[in-house]
Amino acid sequence: MITENNLSENEENKNFTPESSEETSEDVTPKNETTHAEEHEHDEEHEEVQLSLADTLKEMEKIINAPNAGEDFKKFNQLKEKASHYIHDEVEDKKHEYTDAGNAPENFSYEHPSQARFSALVNIFREKHDAYQKGQEEEQKKNLEHRQNIIERLKNLYTNSEPGVNLFKSIREIKEDWSKAGQVAKSEFKILNNNYFHHLNQFYQMLDLNKEFLEQEYSHNLEKRQHIIERAKQLEQEPVIQKALNELQYLHKLWKEEAEPVAEEFREKTWEEFKEISNKIHERKSELSAAIETEQNENLEKKNQIIAEIKKLSEPSENPNHNYWQNAIKKVEELRSEFLKTGSVPRKLSNQNWNDFKTTLRGFNTTKNTYYKSLKGSQQANLEEKLKLIQTAKDNQNNEEWDIAVPLFKKLQEDWKKIGHVPKSMTNKIWDEFRDACNAFFNNYREKSNASTDNWKENYKNKKVLLDELKTVTNEEGSIERIEAIKTAWNNIGKVPRDKISINTEFNKTLREKLKLNKINELELKEEGLSENQLTDKARKIKSQISDLEAEIVKLENNLSFFKNPSKENPLLKETFDTIDEKKAHLETLKQNLHSIIAGE
Repeated sequence: MITENNLSENEENKNFTPESSEETSEDVTPKNETTHAEEHEHDEEHEEVQLSLADTLKEMEKIINAPNAGEDFKKFNQLKEKASHYIHDEVEDKKHEYTDAGNAPENFSYEHPSQARFSALVNIFREKHDAYQKGQEEEQKKNLEHRQNIIERLKNLYTNSEPGVNLFKSIREIKEDWSKAGQVAKSEFKILNNNYFHHLNQFYQMLDLNKEFLEQEYSHNLEKRQHIIERAKQLEQEPVIQKALNELQYLHKLWKEEAEPVAEEFREKTWEEFKEISNKIHERKSELSAAIETEQNENLEKKNQIIAEIKKLSEPSENPNHNYWQNAIKKVEELRSEFLKTGSVPRKLSNQNWNDFKTTLRGFNTTKNTYYKSLKGSQQANLEEKLKLIQTAKDNQNNEEWDIAVPLFKKLQEDWKKIGHVPKSMTNKIWDEFRDACNAFFNNYREKSNASTDNWKENYKNKKVLLDELKTVTNEEGSIERIEAIKTAWNNIGKVPRDKISINTEFNKTLREKLKLNKINELELKEEGLSENQLTDKARKIKSQISDLEAEIVKLENNLSFFKNPSKENPLLKETFDTIDEKKAHLETLKQNLHSIIAGE
């Protein structure tokens, strides 16, 4: 594109004969280096973070909701390609799972849950982009008319100026209007621009008769050039190389469009000075490239390490169980998020790195799915084993040969815990049956034992021993296990004399103190020997505390949402983030304990 300065100074050659080197060498960008546009594109790529599909769709929606949505065509297209890539990969993953299960590929059918939203966003943007382009065309027509009017004013300035007109002020106003006038269609610009500089040259020819005014014009333009040169000198010390390069590009634009002809003795001198400074700044580009290359190589190393960790989780050294795979699934999701948040890698290795990541993820999912398919058979066998235990418990729930029946039921309970998982649909049903049979036996045992023998005083002595032992517990390693053992033994001891019942209150108070010392909640204790009512009451308390914790977490997270880009790095928010993490950890422990009670573990 021909700039204003190109034409104005080329036309000046005919009248003021400046040195030609200025016009031919103003582009100081070395031939073996990238253009500013390429630098900017590369810089954007360097800053880019791989967004998740959900975040990519949010960014697309954000562009659509912007005032000039259709203007950001390039960025929207980049996001569209990224989202399309994600959806395609996830559909391929589903197809792999489908065929791994032994199904025919031609029977595969799957609609990605985000496909409808993605298609809607693309269609809405297309409409807004079309509307934006129509608006641009109308705006360009208005700008064309405005620029033509400016040319007419310029023409009248040197052909029909009346005596007393301030030429200096008038030409300044015309030039300022021209620089601020909006864009016109490319097909119109060249002719329009040439026409403007033709009349500007005619004006300068007219000024040749007015030496005093011409000197003022030269002096004004020299000040502009000197100001640009001073700013360029400051950029030599700018620590952020990309910022210096971007602003230097802007200074060159000013030089071409605003730093118009100066007196002949300053033309070559000012240009050479500006060019020399520009070359020094461009030489620093190698520092930027080296920094980007170093960072991208570090990112590649991080991403390859993540891929290696996922691969390791896919190939456990020992026979993995259900808990292993559940923990592995959580870990892989964390690694996946970390991979996407890590910045760009060298362009030539980017596709290979991404394909390695997706292939490794698919490998993990295939191995995990194979395990759970095989688990279905073992779960059925476990179900049959537990049904046998239930039948034995039911057959003996009224057995009053305590020396035989009590050890039998304790062994039944131990065997129940050792047997693995059963189909989820049967878990609650068989546990209820087993628990009812055990409770029926132990309730009968306690009633008959209490009625036949007066062991209350003996119970008090046993509880006193446990209380004294509890008081000696500290917070050293193994203390929690001691507390659990003491609590379980306490639960298995019957009633005490009425005048000694205060020992229960003292025990509970001491228990709370020891739990606080060891930083553990009573509901997190593993206990055995609880009655049906005790189990029900404990489950009810855990559910209540779970509900309270979830409400507290939601409230804290809502509070964080009032901050823009909340982060743990913010000292004001660190304590809140730590509190949320602690409550979530406590919540997870309570849920596991509740599950253990329900599953009879």
